Amino acid sequence: MAVSPARTAAFEILLRVERQGSYAAELLHSAPFSKLSSRDHRLLTELVMGVLRWQSLLDERLVAASSQKIERLDVEVLAALRLGVYQLQFLSHIPSRAAIFESVELVKTGRKRSASSFVNAVLRRIASSGAQDRTKDRAEDSFAKISSASDSATLARNSANPAWLVVRWSAHYGFEIARTICAWNQTIPATSIHIHDNQTELELAAAQIQLAPGRLLSSARRVLSGDVTVTRAFREGRISIQDEASQLVALLAGCGEAVTDGAILDCCAAPGGKTVLLARRNPRAKVFATELHPHRAHLLRNLTRVPNVQVVAADAGRLPFAATFDRILADVPCSGTGTLSRNPEIKWKLKLEDLADLQSRQIAILKSALAQLSSGGRLVYSTCSLEPEENEAVVEAALSSTAGFAVADLKTELKQLRQSGELASAVDIASLLAGPYLRTIPGVHPCDGFFAALIRRR
Repeated sequence: MAVSPARTAAFEILLRVERQGSYAAELLHSAPFSKLSSRDHRLLTELVMGVLRWQSLLDERLVAASSQKIERLDVEVLAALRLGVYQLQFLSHIPSRAAIFESVELVKTGRKRSASSFVNAVLRRIASSGAQDRTKDRAEDSFAKISSASDSATLARNSANPAWLVVRWSAHYGFEIARTICAWNQTIPATSIHIHDNQTELELAAAQIQLAPGRLLSSARRVLSGDVTVTRAFREGRISIQDEASQLVALLAGCGEAVTDGAILDCCAAPGGKTVLLARRNPRAKVFATELHPHRAHLLRNLTRVPNVQVVAADAGRLPFAATFDRILADVPCSGTGTLSRNPEIKWKLKLEDLADLQSRQIAILKSALAQLSSGGRLVYSTCSLEPEENEAVVEAALSSTAGFAVADLKTELKQLRQSGELASAVDIASLLAGPYLRTIPGVHPCDGFFAALIRRR
């Protein structure tokens, strides 16, 4: 009997995440898996993201049931085991025999046939020990355990978040907010989009895409049902899939009077959602979008498709422009700890020492961008990180050695967005601010965790 297409695809994606450092969300929407039926693709997404979100808890069950140390297992064997345990522990609608049989078959297709009896024995042991619990909602039970945790170590274990991150979040934001972040990281995030013209929303409704206004931004839309990626509007670039906090950062960069005869720089532009938003809000400005890798710059050209955007393959740490820019957006590469509900694999890749390396690059990019800012111009520095080393510390380090710049309070810009109707009326502006900076927190706010600073040149 052949393994189901969804489980075969899930196995392949998990292996690529483990071996190549790929991002699961990008792979799930890539061409090789686009031909799966909608039912198979839903199961594929559930399996991949579920395994990655709950990986440490799955491994804990494997350690208890295995005669071998899991760190010594081949990646193919471990991926098959995790898929099996996830189905046994979290998906009560899937028969145990199917979860076990197909995991065994996956090991064989992964050319690890000699491990098939081991996989079979481990999964049968787990299935037998948890047979009485298969009717329970294991996700609900897991969230109950998150709510009952009374210390960082227990919270980390129960929520399948790395202990070192939970300790940091507790120290920076307080234990209750750390609990909120951990719970949010284990949920399925909403799909948010930005619509670039008035007619497209009607077109999406006709295509049975049900939308609702954003919870953070009234100008954003949440997808309640339907798949926007199969629509003509998505293929033609008339909508962008973009978290509401990410949209907010682009709006802050574009606040104030539209740039008419000047130029705007998005110096870390991929995947392009912020670039398009900036370009459409400033149609008479020339928008330059830089991307380090030529192949990503090529993709960016195809994705933006806006007349006033020019894509340049360049290192943001050594920008090649002779001219200066009226506005600059520096949404820099970062750890991504504000996006763990969408990118759960980050939890298992990131190390504390990575933050110092990221900070060095971020300071270099910010200094390079500041050098390109016109007199009287404004620059927005942003990350999707919760870590102070990548946020306030970068701004302070860059400005400490660079004269003629000052941090501006973003409260004024947020009030402008409220007055224009773009910021949702129910959102408390004070909750979005950490001193002069923007700070969204997953779960506290209905979006990813973002940081932004507005810097002006005197």
